[in-house]
Amino acid sequence: MDDAVNERRGPDTDAAKLSRATVRRLSQYLRSLGSSDRAGGTVSSLDLARSVGVSAAQVRRDLAALGHLGQRGIGYDAAALATAIRRTLGIDRTWRAVLVGVGNLARALLRYRGFHDQGFFIVGLFDADPAKIGQTIDGLTVESSASIPIRVAELQAELGILTVPSEHAQPVAESLIAGGVKGILNFAPVLLRTPDRVRVVAVDLAIQLEQLAFRVQHADPGPDL
Repeated sequence: MDDAVNERRGPDTDAAKLSRATVRRLSQYLRSLGSSDRAGGTVSSLDLARSVGVSAAQVRRDLAALGHLGQRGIGYDAAALATAIRRTLGIDRTWRAVLVGVGNLARALLRYRGFHDQGFFIVGLFDADPAKIGQTIDGLTVESSASIPIRVAELQAELGILTVPSEHAQPVAESLIAGGVKGILNFAPVLLRTPDRVRVVAVDLAIQLEQLAFRVQHADPGPDL
């Protein structure tokens, strides 16, 4: 096995065994590193703990899963830590995604430049509304949802983003899967039925507001674990 492949595999750890809570915190640590990794500085577990809202001990446990990165009394090399986190999260490469359902939410997502910064590129737009098909948005032409299986394969997209009404989410998901996507980010308020090989992350804004209401109602000071 060549050095490039060894480097790509990263630290000797099974990232698939990390809990969802740990993975979520890794994303938060990466955000909190900010420009430190580009400035060649160091960061301590206490610094990360304060920015994320967990204990320094929790930070050290999380980062220990990435390998021996820190030094007692010195902290973590910010650039090396950011690289290790990106590798573990799978964002040390680019990801091609398609977006289905070109409504207001989709347009807002297209304007968010943070996707590009993390290596996510939307390469195709689809909608079932004849009035939207053919429109050009952010340099992409909206195509018919009927062409999803063929076009997703042609575009070599691995991820799909659903911003369609709930009654259309399942058939659209099946079309994306037929085209070869490996993961779906679902904004539709419905549970999708997918094969085990396809991963789904649901973003239900109503549920998030319910969770927020609970925490405010009960003065819950706990961190997002």
